[in-house]
Amino acid sequence: MKNIVIGLISISAAVFAVGAFAQNAKVGSVEIENAYTRATVPGQKVAGGFMKIENKGAADQLLYASSPVAGEVQLHEMSMEGQVMKMRQVKDIAVPAGGSVELKPGGFHLMFMNIKAPLTAGETVPVKLKFAKAGEVEVKVPVNAMGAGHGGAMKH
Repeated sequence: MKNIVIGLISISAAVFAVGAFAQNAKVGSVEIENAYTRATVPGQKVAGGFMKIENKGAADQLLYASSPVAGEVQLHEMSMEGQVMKMRQVKDIAVPAGGSVELKPGGFHLMFMNIKAPLTAGETVPVKLKFAKAGEVEVKVPVNAMGAGHGGAMKH
């Protein structure tokens, strides 16, 4: 019985530790929620980054993102034009006053370019976001298993 209790405590601690990495981040009136990326396979050089950005203040813009795991992090938008999926880099992402914007598959997202090593499920990736008004914040972005969320690895 004692071993079962110790095992349950260990499992609970491990679950809590993983949950602690997925904390929200806040800078000024902007809060980052539910950030994630997906695991990659060896040789895969790109991955998407997703999150919800809530703004309780005046209109703002996400201007820039960076991460030590990638050579570059770009702001992207995906859209459908007829039957053709288009993906393009954008110079900023508007965050409306008193509103939110979701970075998600099929819409605005971060694009990790020239990934230096495979992203492994269960780890976290530090991502620095820079907003025009709110300033800079670092987000610990959890890496989900491939196929978790909305589909598999994003290809470019």
